[in-house]
Amino acid sequence: MNSVPWRSNINKVLEAMIDNWISGKILLESGEVFLGKMPAWQKDFYFGEFVFTTGMSGYVESLTDPSFAGQTLTFTYPLIGNYGVPESSLFESTKIHARGVVVSQAIQHFSHFQAKQSLLDWLKQEKVPVICEVDTRQLTKVLRTKGVAKGVIMPMDAPIPTHFPDPNTEHLVKEVSRKKSELRQGGTHKIIAVDCGMKENILRNLQRFPLDIQIVPFDYDFSQDEFDGVFLSNGPGDPERCIETIAHLQKILPLKKPIFGICLGAQILALAIGAKTYKLPFGHRGQNQPCLDVLSQKAYLTSQNHGYAIDEKSLPADWQVTFRHLNDQTVAGIAHQTLPYFAVQFHPEAAPGPHDTQFLFEKFYEHIV
Repeated sequence: MNSVPWRSNINKVLEAMIDNWISGKILLESGEVFLGKMPAWQKDFYFGEFVFTTGMSGYVESLTDPSFAGQTLTFTYPLIGNYGVPESSLFESTKIHARGVVVSQAIQHFSHFQAKQSLLDWLKQEKVPVICEVDTRQLTKVLRTKGVAKGVIMPMDAPIPTHFPDPNTEHLVKEVSRKKSELRQGGTHKIIAVDCGMKENILRNLQRFPLDIQIVPFDYDFSQDEFDGVFLSNGPGDPERCIETIAHLQKILPLKKPIFGICLGAQILALAIGAKTYKLPFGHRGQNQPCLDVLSQKAYLTSQNHGYAIDEKSLPADWQVTFRHLNDQTVAGIAHQTLPYFAVQFHPEAAPGPHDTQFLFEKFYEHIV
């Protein structure tokens, strides 16, 4: 019987894939080891803070989210890459910000009408390390139990490193924030949008309203500018490192102009009003995080990506908790009791995730006009 041409081609592809993979491992600072396979081009040590995120899709948006800077991202869903990677105009930033990727199975043969390349080809192009065939369920259980961990992706036979650098000691916001101010015109009212690692879908949502948006670097002093409101973006790392952003925000608080913060922006706002933040054991990263609107008692599914939270007991008396995370009761939103200042710890712009809380952008615009 003659061989089937398509079957022969698939066998050649599989053989080529096997030849291009080597044995690798994950070593956590706490001593746990997880075995896997990684592309042969990866010869070095790839350090990062190992975290996990849930969700069956959204890997492109997650990897290009600047909030993941410094972190090695473990996907809990076992099949990643099955719809490939679209053109860059659909990314959340211009590049991958995660320092590494951990998956159970990386799908090389993708299928989607918008796909331009495979996940593995994209990671190689961006020089972002990946390790596959890992027991991601067990790794997630370790991170869920012991907390996020410093660690390394490395070749199987490489010597054990003696030092695991902590990315949270770096100024990650400085790394991902834009360097120059940019104006996007669209209306008669003007807002300052502070870029601490801003996702593109936030800007897409803000541009739905007739606003001029002045997007500025994290350390830009906007206190002397003319504006009708201030937006504080998401971003990576420890919010206490954003000393300049906090100081500039404190200057404009007496103006009583609307302020809206998302994720890191919520933490920065909290620090600016004298509250405190703290590091969560394993953070909130996923697309189905339940939050309760404290005032309406309505629950929402939210998209979240953060490792720090606001200390509720440290909030000033004239501030209140507006949203609460239903899994652990941590603060998911704050607001001033009388002034138009508010922030949420989740991502109303989604990308990936549900759009249930996009009304918060409308709330910000209504405060402005």
